Amino acid sequence: MNLPNALTLLRFMLIPVYIAVFANGYLTTAFFVMAGAGLTDVLDGYLARRNGEVTRLGMMLDPLADKLMLITVFVSLVLSGMISWWAAIALLLRDLGMIVVSAYVHFRGKLTLPSNWMGKLTTVLLYVAITLIFFKLPFGELMLWAVIVFSYVTTTMYLIRFRSVNNQAAG
Repeated sequence: MNLPNALTLLRFMLIPVYIAVFANGYLTTAFFVMAGAGLTDVLDGYLARRNGEVTRLGMMLDPLADKLMLITVFVSLVLSGMISWWAAIALLLRDLGMIVVSAYVHFRGKLTLPSNWMGKLTTVLLYVAITLIFFKLPFGELMLWAVIVFSYVTTTMYLIRFRSVNNQAAG
């Protein structure tokens, strides 16, 4: 197991930690657990590329860890009344769809694609929106809706690129 994949596994382990601290009312601590998970995401990607340790397993587990952490955060925010059910549903549908498609693609032996700069920008903007919401700063939910729209655009563009790459590989 290489270091980038170990960091990805750490992100999976941070999910129950986040749940425990959020459920016990330690919102600031929960925020920093989530932010720490986000930083390990940046770090593992950087290390994997720098050290030539990009693996198929990492390409599959990395986005899964990210999506599961963010789904956990969305659920906690909606259950606490910090975001609307509609925003959570929109985010959850997109993320669950991406998880299902990724698993299907992996098990069908199709080529997977690493995330591009638009996917990374979506993630950064989502963390900005979540930060605004966690600390009850102005425009948090408006920012969240803007990111939701942007995330659907970037997902559509990713799927078009994915289809093109796999059609070329098959043809």
